[in-house]
Amino acid sequence: MPETLDGPRWGPAEGGAPRKLVLLLHGLGADGFDLIDLAPGWGKAVPNALFVAPHAPEPCDMAPFGRQWFSVQDRTPARMLAGVRVAADHLSAFLNAETARHGLAAGDVALMGFSQGAMTALFTGLRRDPPPAAILAYSGRLVGAEVLQAELRGRPPVLLVHGESDDVVPVSGSREAEAALTALGIPVESAYRTGLAHGLDDAGIALGGLMLQRHLGGMTGA
Repeated sequence: MPETLDGPRWGPAEGGAPRKLVLLLHGLGADGFDLIDLAPGWGKAVPNALFVAPHAPEPCDMAPFGRQWFSVQDRTPARMLAGVRVAADHLSAFLNAETARHGLAAGDVALMGFSQGAMTALFTGLRRDPPPAAILAYSGRLVGAEVLQAELRGRPPVLLVHGESDDVVPVSGSREAEAALTALGIPVESAYRTGLAHGLDDAGIALGGLMLQRHLGGMTGA
């Protein structure tokens, strides 16, 4: 069932079969087309990477359009945790299918997410064994922090980027995630962007490109 996830694809920039894979996970009420435009820029950093922006598995239950990784109508910790677990099952199955299709290993993969996609990327990536090469989480938070120590399967490097003026997912979400991840020995880089609301800016995107370049093998001649 979860393997039926799909969405827009881009790359590799250098042509040929992909040797790396970057998944771009959109936010609540959007779809994969919301983030795939990041691929051409980041493709300069990882020219051998295929970028895939899967549409989340559920129709958004708070709008007449768009998709969601899980419902947030009930934001109690138990319901959020239950929801992201199901989303992680879908994402992991999709990731397993994609890596098998292209003959890639766990270390050839990076997960990037924005908002609810960032929550899903963090939850999933930290519980995969072996873990992905890196997780890039923009404007998110750490759902299930209270059970992470028991469920942690690896310590992939994490980039957290968050606007300090975010009124949708408060910047405290990433600050608390940074503290929790650091306490568990997970390498974290963070950037809190002054004046940025719930969105991406050029500086944060540039940091993501550097993260991908560093952990997915770097430039190959561009």
